[in-house]
Amino acid sequence: MQLFVLSACRAIVEMLGYCLLGQGLLFFLAGEQRHRNPIYQLFALITKPPRTLVGAVLPKGTRPRTATVLTFVALLILWISLSILRKFI
Repeated sequence: MQLFVLSACRAIVEMLGYCLLGQGLLFFLAGEQRHRNPIYQLFALITKPPRTLVGAVLPKGTRPRTATVLTFVALLILWISLSILRKFI
């Protein structure tokens, strides 16, 4: 049961990381029209909770791009940690 929960959490973190990467790719491809792109809006909706959580820890004047990159780094560290923890269970 523990292995299943750990694997499910790891899959969710992995999906959030992929959504952040997709959102970043669309940021460059769509340019100023990105906010009208439905896929970009979907990625923004999915990644809003982790970006908000990381943004709450950062100082007030932090730029949104910096917060998004730090969110990806936090998700990557969490994903690696869950992978290492999975080896010990």
